[in-house]
Amino acid sequence: MQSTPEYVNIAAYKFISFDDTAAKRPEFLAFCNAQELKGTILLSPEGINLFLAGKRAGIDAFLSWLRADPRFADIPVKESYSEKQPFNRMLVKLKAEIITMKHPLIRPELGRAPSVEPKTLKRWLDQGHDDGGKPVVMVDTRNAFEVDVGTFHDTIDYRIEKFSEFPDVIAAHKDELEGKTVVTFCTGGIRCEKAAIHMHNVGFDSVYQLDGGILKYFEEVGGEHYDGECFVFDYRTSLNPQLQETATTQCFVCRHVVTPREQLSPAYVPGKSCPHCAPQDVLAQVAGQSSAPV
Repeated sequence: MQSTPEYVNIAAYKFISFDDTAAKRPEFLAFCNAQELKGTILLSPEGINLFLAGKRAGIDAFLSWLRADPRFADIPVKESYSEKQPFNRMLVKLKAEIITMKHPLIRPELGRAPSVEPKTLKRWLDQGHDDGGKPVVMVDTRNAFEVDVGTFHDTIDYRIEKFSEFPDVIAAHKDELEGKTVVTFCTGGIRCEKAAIHMHNVGFDSVYQLDGGILKYFEEVGGEHYDGECFVFDYRTSLNPQLQETATTQCFVCRHVVTPREQLSPAYVPGKSCPHCAPQDVLAQVAGQSSAPV
């Protein structure tokens, strides 16, 4: 019988008024270090966002400690597993927003946009429409390089480079989504939650966020209606629908995602270059080799 990998990886966020972040920062850092956890925790007046990894006992101790604060008693957590620690250090940062959109009037803790559970979304996608008969449109709120690793079938991808671009982009395409049910999604739910609230605020009348994002969809549904993998911001780079690390990696130099096929290129030298950033003479040489007669 296959044993469970040693490290537990958790992702969680919650929008909630959090006005004592400066006082709490050293407490978070000390507790995580004591439990030998690594990763990143963002503390903001609008809430908390975290990605942590450690041994089972340390993760459980942290969640018990966190949930002892009434503000975070019901914080939902997504888990995955890995054979090694995916983070190099433990960071606790103070931020103006836990996900930057530059729209301070969006306050998710005052009321969330409607959400759709993964199993309900799968049923909608199976039948081609929502329960009211409206066509369902998937809108990816992630950055373009993340989308390139994998996304839902027939997703609308606006090729944004950073999340703060989303409000202007969605406004420019509002007419195209008229009469349709829009489901926004992202990796773990935080970006699509803000995106859905913004869309409601500017007049979209049928918008849902995918509850828990792609990771929860993988956990509850698997990979149906999804192509490829899901990019994650740690050493694993991407997870498959079984929430397992894949062979996809990220270039240390240019941070571009490098697929297993691209890793076969002579231009890929771990820690030095990849097909996306190698010097032009190297790329020309590679191109010449690939076009040579055999």
